[in-house]
Amino acid sequence: MKNLLFLLAVIFMQNTVLAQEKTAKISFKFETIDYGTIAVNSDGIRVFEFTNTGDAPLIITEVSSSCGCTIPKKPEAPILPGKTGEIQVKYNTALVGPIRKAVTVKSNAETPTKILTIKGMVKKEE
Repeated sequence: MKNLLFLLAVIFMQNTVLAQEKTAKISFKFETIDYGTIAVNSDGIRVFEFTNTGDAPLIITEVSSSCGCTIPKKPEAPILPGKTGEIQVKYNTALVGPIRKAVTVKSNAETPTKILTIKGMVKKEE
C-alpha cells in the first residue's frame, strides 16, 4: 500500500512539473509594417501575422497603441501551438504627415510584452 501511494505521489509530481514547463511563444512574421508613402484617406488597415511556436495555447490579453490614431484589434480565441493568428491595425490616414507608432502586445507568452511598429508617410494628393 505504501509503495502504491509513493508511486502515485511521484506520478502526480512529475505531471505537475511537466505541466509547468509548457509555455506559449509568439513569433511575428514581421515586427514592423512600412506603409510606404500613401495618399490621404487611403486604406489604413494592415495585419501583423504571428505563429504560436510554443507548446501551450497562446492568449493575447491586450493590444494597445501609442496614440488614438491607431486602432489595433486582437484575436479573441487562444492560438493553439503551431497555429497562426493576426493582429489587425487601422491607422487614421486622414492625418497628413509621417507615421511612426508603436503597438504593444501583451500575452501569456514566454516574452509577455512585445512592441510592434508601424511607419510610413501620408501625403496630400497634388
